[in-house]
Amino acid sequence: MVRSSGIAAFNHPEDFNQSITVYRHELKMVLYISDIKCSMDEAEEAKYNKEGFKKLPVDLNSGSKGNTIYLWYKKSECSAITRIQFSFTDKMKEGLVAEGYHKVDKNLNAGNCGSPIYLWFYKGSSQYDVPIVDLRLSCDAAEDARYVQPLWERLPCDLNRRAGGKWIYLWVKRETQTYICDIDATSDSALDANLFNQGYIRMDEDTNRDACGAYIFLWYRQTTDSQNAIKDLQVSTTKEEKESYMSQNYDQVQTNLNEGTKGTPVYVWYKKNDCSRDPIKIVTLILDPAAVQPYEKVGVDVIQKNLNEGNSGFREYLCYN
Repeated sequence: MVRSSGIAAFNHPEDFNQSITVYRHELKMVLYISDIKCSMDEAEEAKYNKEGFKKLPVDLNSGSKGNTIYLWYKKSECSAITRIQFSFTDKMKEGLVAEGYHKVDKNLNAGNCGSPIYLWFYKGSSQYDVPIVDLRLSCDAAEDARYVQPLWERLPCDLNRRAGGKWIYLWVKRETQTYICDIDATSDSALDANLFNQGYIRMDEDTNRDACGAYIFLWYRQTTDSQNAIKDLQVSTTKEEKESYMSQNYDQVQTNLNEGTKGTPVYVWYKKNDCSRDPIKIVTLILDPAAVQPYEKVGVDVIQKNLNEGNSGFREYLCYN
């Protein structure tokens, strides 16, 4: 490229095309999701619409007798939301409050007898925080499975929890692809703040649901480095399986997912150094039995070992992709 009289001239067409590409890139502003609201009536809907929020077009009480409730989000140049959590017990709130999560102070199950569910979000800047750029909601098993796509992850809290309506899940899309690099489990909410501080995301469904034991939650942490990702997950429900995974050099998550119940000890196992497998991008829980087949059909590995094995609790499966 040469310049004459202050005007750019190009020796080759490709120089011009490259310059235009760079110019467009410089002009493009990356907008992240920076705020989330929840509407309970038409007046709030009109207010958020006027303020530039976009509505997710799924009633969070769909199929139940509760209020008509919608989630709204706004994209801007402000700090990006990097983590979203839910709470449905007072104990689940404590670590979120301690670590500075922002609470959307509206019960997502308002108007019915379901669990009082609240959404919380966090704007982090650690190596484990990747900006969220989009949101979507699924409300049936087939739709849920179709959303298993690159960059997207599913938060495992049913937003109609105990309300008797449709299974509704929030999906988040990140700016860049993330991989699961660490997994843990807790049976004591006193540990929550420390894990949130370390960049972990809590899987907001009790693996002991309806089993009359301790509240048990699985946790995961993400990385953008595929070389540091977990490659395989397994679940043991017998002594023989536990010994088998130990002999194959799997790492064990030490918390028994059936702690405090009369059920079989259940443990999660993982491996990072298996070069025959792809790095794991998402990990979540399935409670809807109708979701197993659609998930497997799109290539999700559903570990069909009940996390409530040996008790009368809710049948739950761990799955990953």
